[in-house]
Amino acid sequence: MPYIHFTAEQIYRANSVDLEAFLLRQGEKLIPSGRDRRLASDHSVTVRGNAWFDHAAESGGLAIDFIQNQYGLTFPEAVTRLLGGESGVVYEQAKKEVIAERKPFALPPSHSDMRRVFAYLLKNRLLDREIVTHFAREKLIYESNERVQNKRGEWKEYHNLIFAGLDENGTVRHAHKRGLYTEGGYKGNVDGSDPAYSFHHIGTSGRLYVFEAPIDLLSFISLYPKDWQRHSYVALCGTAEHAMLKLLELNPHLREIVLCLDHDEPGIEAAGRLTEILAEKGYGQVASLLSIRKDWNEDIKEKHGLDSIPAEEHPQLLLCGPVCDRIAGIMERIPQNTDPDRWLPDLLQRFRGHLHWGRFEKAHECMEDAAALSLFMAAREYRQMGRTLSAEDLSAMMQTGFKPHQNRGKIQNRVTELSVKAQAALAMRQTDGLRTPEQKQKQADAWTALALDCAKVIISSRADEMKLAQKDQEQKQPPIAMGTIVMA
Repeated sequence: MPYIHFTAEQIYRANSVDLEAFLLRQGEKLIPSGRDRRLASDHSVTVRGNAWFDHAAESGGLAIDFIQNQYGLTFPEAVTRLLGGESGVVYEQAKKEVIAERKPFALPPSHSDMRRVFAYLLKNRLLDREIVTHFAREKLIYESNERVQNKRGEWKEYHNLIFAGLDENGTVRHAHKRGLYTEGGYKGNVDGSDPAYSFHHIGTSGRLYVFEAPIDLLSFISLYPKDWQRHSYVALCGTAEHAMLKLLELNPHLREIVLCLDHDEPGIEAAGRLTEILAEKGYGQVASLLSIRKDWNEDIKEKHGLDSIPAEEHPQLLLCGPVCDRIAGIMERIPQNTDPDRWLPDLLQRFRGHLHWGRFEKAHECMEDAAALSLFMAAREYRQMGRTLSAEDLSAMMQTGFKPHQNRGKIQNRVTELSVKAQAALAMRQTDGLRTPEQKQKQADAWTALALDCAKVIISSRADEMKLAQKDQEQKQPPIAMGTIVMA
């Protein structure tokens, strides 16, 4: 089927349609209900302006999803109807890509000795000899001898470090290749490798340590060798979860997982994502352990007094605390009689305008005020439940809920989502009669979540600014010559 594209401006106009006027034109009967209008055909649904709320389902939103739910329309059909027949641009679907047949897995041929591998791991990577010897004896580490023909028809011989991964039957199903001749040289998985069976060791205890790369795994054991064989270790050969989950599936005694990923932005985000995946699988004992430097091999270098790459803190985590504290401080200055129905939609609309015209500081101020107003409403809900939370308490609550791996994507794409959540939070306040404690808690959670979503926009924007400033600074620095490591 063809893909119909609507511009952001068209979607915004469709979501801004006054639902009361639209429904009256469709012949619907509406009943006054305070400041809202209730559908005569479904008394649980109320509309106000471009927002709606289903009090029975305790859910709501803006015009587009209302039309989809009410009339059973697709997204393009709903937008077209709200725009009075105005259509989007129709694009034909791309032809299906022909997927190349997966190559069968084959281990690279081994060399007659492991002289280069031992030299690389012991001299360059500074790993413990006994640990390297153990994995070599288990045939999980070896040196390959690969002959490759170049474009001129000449045959070249290459030697690489191979990390093998076995399945539950002891069959090699995965091989990770690491170049031996240059720092930062080639590394990657052999074609046809099964990602569920990467380099690992199974012990008898219930603890599993998870790493990005085999070198990280061996470095960690070299740093902390005491009783290491009792525990289990797996190298993901990246940050995908397949090998970790397969190991847990095959070894039900493993219930305690320690994520030992790189101490940098991608590693920190991957640890957060893997923690969520493990929680969904029922694993409650999950911890994240960070190296002092960028990774565990860099820690070994520092231990030996050598130059090492420093850790890289996640910029969004550095900014989260100050941003949330500032929002909580603004919240304390909001007058008690402030009407969120009036101010919150206006703040989000002004944010959209400032962002469109490139007035980024003004946009940030609007988003800070929107976050503070949402936090103010959350504090009001908690007071009605008998809990008085300070600005510090509310800031800490937002910081606890912040996860950098969940804060991705362009700011422009979040504006509509924020408006929908704001309208839903406002609509929840219109519940008839006395609210139950559960309803009050749900309202408080909605306001706190909205405050955090607004804070995320500021954190993401400030982090991007920080990265640009850092990149400009790096470009002003003279280039550093990279040396080649010559193997014995």
